[in-house]
Amino acid sequence: MSKKVLVIGTGFGALGAAARLLARGFDVEMFEKRDKPGGRAYVYEVNGFKFDGGPTVITAPFMFDDIFAAAGRKREDYIDFVPCQPFYRIFDHQGQFFDYNSDEEFTLKEIEKRNPADKQGYLDFLATTKAIFDKGFTELADVPFLKFTDMLKVAPDLIKLQSYKSVYKYVSQFIQDDFLRRCFSFHPLLVGGNPFDTTSIYAMIHYLEREWGVHYAMGGTGAIVKALTNLIEDLGGKIHLNAEVDEIVIENRITKGLRLKDGSFHPADAVVSNADVPFTYRHLIKEENRRKYTNRKLDRMHYSMSLFVIYFGTKKRYLDTKLKHHNIILGERYKGLLKDIFHEKTLSEDFSLYLHMPTITDPTIAPDGCESFYVLSPVPHLDSGTDWTKAAKPYRDAIMQFLEDNYLPDLQENIVAEHYIDPIHFERDLNSFRGSAFSVEPLLTQSAWFRPHNRSEESPNLYFVGAGTHPGAGLPGVLSSSKIAEKLLTGEIA
Repeated sequence: MSKKVLVIGTGFGALGAAARLLARGFDVEMFEKRDKPGGRAYVYEVNGFKFDGGPTVITAPFMFDDIFAAAGRKREDYIDFVPCQPFYRIFDHQGQFFDYNSDEEFTLKEIEKRNPADKQGYLDFLATTKAIFDKGFTELADVPFLKFTDMLKVAPDLIKLQSYKSVYKYVSQFIQDDFLRRCFSFHPLLVGGNPFDTTSIYAMIHYLEREWGVHYAMGGTGAIVKALTNLIEDLGGKIHLNAEVDEIVIENRITKGLRLKDGSFHPADAVVSNADVPFTYRHLIKEENRRKYTNRKLDRMHYSMSLFVIYFGTKKRYLDTKLKHHNIILGERYKGLLKDIFHEKTLSEDFSLYLHMPTITDPTIAPDGCESFYVLSPVPHLDSGTDWTKAAKPYRDAIMQFLEDNYLPDLQENIVAEHYIDPIHFERDLNSFRGSAFSVEPLLTQSAWFRPHNRSEESPNLYFVGAGTHPGAGLPGVLSSSKIAEKLLTGEIA
């Protein structure tokens, strides 16, 4: 009889783990509190528009190929990826932009427009990112770091790679122009980190993008969720919606199963939680069953920023603007803004934005003749004390007015669909501790062995996948965590 594994949540970490375990012969059931699968990749449907909750930047598509291949299937039969060119268009506070992609000559020409003296520095930076990627991703992303000795083995290499430096400081060794420094160091923001604090190991994201590109899934990120749920059901897995977990039942350190909010109990040989790790420990496991992750420890950990995201659709197309598929709009105040968000925990009047325009690639996700957008602003998590029931509308208005004044003429009179989410949504609907959008902040002291482990220290048959465990947030990270869970449950890693 196959072992019974219950999975909490249906985010990408959960979907990857469930598909892999089903392919290995496990009996898998998934429990999702919301009415649709996807976790943070939930799809909002408003007035004929489909808005991806996120993530929208698809890197390392081969990791999805691996999941389908493990089940003897082809990813291409389920979902179609198309490359985005350029990867990003990055605007400075004056509206001047910088593009980059995997073409080295193209990127060097873009650098030359801004600061020719930085061309050689970029090449030198690029040469170092492969070594960082080889160590940080290829070698260590699938290592669970269950023992401190695992950390000691890699510490000399990490020190050699200058992991003690922040991404911004590391990039600044090679690049002199401040705007270009921002262009090559913003990546930690994609995984919940401050470029001025996050370990330089995350500079590997630049190499990963250049090696495999930045992609879009036709039909939106929700199409990937649908592809994976179809695969899971094809393999015999069960997905329960509107099924909120109330407790992970542990007796004498052994996880016995899940109790749902409706009072029903579901026994299991093992549980995999894709719920936010701090939330799982704080709210799903009784304090008497926690020796390491006490409430005090959880309160003292550092958490990522939150997000304010506006999804909006217009009754006209905006194909004659400067915008591309992925746009990053950096405010004049950069380091100070990030200090406000991460350290001071204050909501600033200014902002930097990520503007997603998927209909430039895929018009099918909006009604004919319409445009779909998603604008994201990093904001402090709920420790800021901001009353979002009062702050959300003025903050939304400021962002939309800024976009109308600088990038999307007559925007607000053309909006025909809109929805926004704020830190309250992350805490209430996504069960994210303190409303953080990416769980545990990716600091050096909260990475690898120092990060919550993929196999719980509280119970040997409780496992974690997703942003809050090793290796961290972002699609490559959470998919790597699902691979680690597979290895642990199958005994490939003791």
